[in-house]
Amino acid sequence: MAAVPLLLLLRAGGSCRRHRRLLTASSSSSCSAGGGRAAERGERPDSAGLGFSPPAHSHNDWIGPPDKHSNLRPVIFYVPPEESPLERRLREARQEAQACNQRFWARHNCAFRQEKEEFIYSRLKAKGLEMRDEKGQKATLNAEEMADFYKDFLSKNFRKHMQYNRWPTMPFLTHPLTNKS
Repeated sequence: MAAVPLLLLLRAGGSCRRHRRLLTASSSSSCSAGGGRAAERGERPDSAGLGFSPPAHSHNDWIGPPDKHSNLRPVIFYVPPEESPLERRLREARQEAQACNQRFWARHNCAFRQEKEEFIYSRLKAKGLEMRDEKGQKATLNAEEMADFYKDFLSKNFRKHMQYNRWPTMPFLTHPLTNKS
């Protein structure tokens, strides 16, 4: 039941709704943020897939190692035994923001790597070269050639980056969480 107001709150702020439109093209299980149900039960979120697990007696948030897809460091949020409704809403909003960031950067980085490989392959093919040289090492392009790729990639993704950078100004971060009514 508490998730519904949070979703409405986030939709009013517009953050993840915009991100979901931008990021619905591909989805992978490695991009999901776990632990939602455990948090709803007042337990510590499952950290099995994160590669680290904080001690059960800890009373702090724990920050893990960088995720291999998004390069973001996941947070396991501490849930106090007597968490107030306002504290819960704030924690859930932070978890939702973390999940949105995770999805955005995992998909962005995946697209970046894929497009970079395609760019390198096409340039090497145009030069009549293979992906690997005689010694079996991966062939590379020089900095000038790669600058063309980086410029094109940033230009092509400019709108996504602008939308992503707008989300921290969500009204729910200041108004609804401080309003006790």
